[in-house]
Amino acid sequence: MTDFKELIAEAIYDESLGLSAEEIKEIIEIPADEAMGDYAFPCFRLAKTLRKAPQMIAQDIADRVRGTEGFTEVENVNAYVNFFIDRAYFAGQVVDEVNSKGAEYGRSDVGQGRKVIVEYSSPNIAKPFHIGHIRSTVIGNALYKLYDATGYDVTRINHLGDYGTQFGKMIVAYRKWGSEEELAKDPIKTLLAYYTKFHEEAKEHPELEDEARETFVRLEAGEPEEVELWKKFRELSLAEFNRVYDMLGIEFDSYAGESFYSDKMPAIIDELEDKGLLIESQGAHIVDLEPYDMGAAMITKSDGSSLYVTRDIAAAVYRREHYDFYKCIYVVASQQNLHFRQWKKVLELMGCEWEKDCIHVPFGLVSLSDGDDIKMMSTREGRVVFLEDVLNTAVQKTADIMREKETQGVDIAEVSKEVGIGAVIFQELSNNRIKDYVFSWDKVLNFDGETGPYVQYTHARASSVLRKAEAEGTDVNHLNDFDPGYLESDSAYALAKLLYRVPEVIIEAADKYEPSILTRHLTDIAQAFNKFYHDEHILTDNEDERKAKLALVKASKTVIANCLGLLGIGAPERM
Repeated sequence: MTDFKELIAEAIYDESLGLSAEEIKEIIEIPADEAMGDYAFPCFRLAKTLRKAPQMIAQDIADRVRGTEGFTEVENVNAYVNFFIDRAYFAGQVVDEVNSKGAEYGRSDVGQGRKVIVEYSSPNIAKPFHIGHIRSTVIGNALYKLYDATGYDVTRINHLGDYGTQFGKMIVAYRKWGSEEELAKDPIKTLLAYYTKFHEEAKEHPELEDEARETFVRLEAGEPEEVELWKKFRELSLAEFNRVYDMLGIEFDSYAGESFYSDKMPAIIDELEDKGLLIESQGAHIVDLEPYDMGAAMITKSDGSSLYVTRDIAAAVYRREHYDFYKCIYVVASQQNLHFRQWKKVLELMGCEWEKDCIHVPFGLVSLSDGDDIKMMSTREGRVVFLEDVLNTAVQKTADIMREKETQGVDIAEVSKEVGIGAVIFQELSNNRIKDYVFSWDKVLNFDGETGPYVQYTHARASSVLRKAEAEGTDVNHLNDFDPGYLESDSAYALAKLLYRVPEVIIEAADKYEPSILTRHLTDIAQAFNKFYHDEHILTDNEDERKAKLALVKASKTVIANCLGLLGIGAPERM
C-alpha cells in the first residue's frame, strides 16, 4: 500500500532544500482542518537554508509538485503546501490492502525479532485476586499483544507475589486456626479469613508478628514443614487465579515469582558488599540513596530476611542474563514509583548499564462508583471486591440487557460472556493508563456510548450487512475487483482514512506503552462506520456500487476484529 507521506516526501525532495527525503517525511503534518488538505508540509525550516520567505518557498514547491500521482490538488496556503488525496485512488488501495491481508492487517516487523519481556498481573498468592489487579492484568496483556503485533519476540511473565513476611503470617494463622476441609472448599476466601484474623489477633498479641517473622526466616532457610505449607497455598492460589485468567483469555509464558529468585539473592548481596554499596543500619543492610533524593533502599532486614527490592534486583539480573532482553517492561501501579526509581538506581550503581532498558509502566487507581476507593481496600481487614465477581456480574448484566432487547438468533449465554467481559476490559483500556478513574456499570455496559459493547455491536452490524448481501446472491468472499470511484463520499473516505492509519496507531500505542491510543482510534472507526452505514445505501441494485461498498464494509469488519483482538476482546458476529 502506498505510503502517502513517503510519496509526498519524494515529490518535494530536491538537493537544494538541504533535507533528506526521510527528514522531509518526518516534518509532514496532518491538518486538523480537513479543508486544508489531507497532508501539509510546513516550509519554515527551509527559510534559513534557501534565504527566502517561507510563503515563497511554499509557492515554489506547490508549483513544482502539482500533478503528483495520487493527489487531486496541491496548493500553498501561507507557509504550508497542502496536499489533497485522490479519494478513489486512496480508498481503493486501503480496501485492497486490508482485504488481502485479513487478520494480518496492522501487523509489522519494526521489532525485528528483538526480545521484549512484559511483566504484568502479579497478584499475591494466598490473597484475593481483586478488582485492583485488573489494570495491571489487562494493560499488560494489551502491551504483550501490541509488541507481538509489531514484530518483537515477547515473553509474558506473571511475577507472583509468593514470598515475604506475609507468608510467615499466613503459615502461623493456618497452624493456629486453620482447617484442611475449609481450605479445600474455598481456598482464597478461607486464607483471606485467616489473614484477617491474624491481624485482628496481633493487635492484642503483638508477639504474633515476631512469630510470623521467625516463620518466614525458616521458610527462606528451606525448612520442610514451612515449604510444604507454602507450596500448598501457592498451588491452590494458582488454580483460583487461572480460573479468572481463563475468563479474560489471558495466558503467561512464566509464573516465576519472587520465590524463584531466593537462591539468586545471596550473590546480589555479595556483589553489593564487594562494590562498597551495602551499609549496615540498625542491624539491617541498606544502599544509601539519599544523595539522589531517594532515601534508603533496604536490602535485608535485621533478621536477615529479604525484601522486594532485593528480589527485584535479582530478577532483573537473571532476566538480562537469561533472555538478553531489548526491553523489560514492568506494568505496576504508580504507587510503586519510588520503589522502581530505587532499584533502577541500585542497578546503575552496580554498573548494570542495561538498567535503562528496564521500563516501569505505571498506571492510576480505579475506584468504585459508590466512592469506595480500591486503594482503601484492605486484605488485612477483609474488605475486597473479587475480580471474578466483577466479571460474572458483567456477564449477567449483559445477558439481562440482551433479554430486555429481545435479541433474536443469538446464543445469549455465549455472547454475554464475550460482551460482558469485553466491556470491562475495554473500559480499562479506554482510559489513559496513568489517570485514576471511576468504575461505573452504566458506562461499561452502554451499547451506544464510546464503550466495548458499542464497538462490538458495530462489528456485528458489519457482519449482518455481509450476511444479508450473501443471502441476496453477492459473493462476499470475492470482492477484490471493485470500482473505488463509488467510495469517494465524505463518509466512505473518512472511514478509509481511519482504516489506513491502523498500522501506525498500533506502533504508536506500543512505543508509548499506551493501549488507550488504539482503543480511542478503534472507537473512531466504529463511529465512522456507523455514519457510513447510515449515510449510504450499501445494498443497492447497482452491482458495481454494491460490490465497492461491501468491500469497504468487509475491510471495516476485519480491522475492528483485529483491533479488538489486540486489546484482548472478542468480536461477536451477532448481537
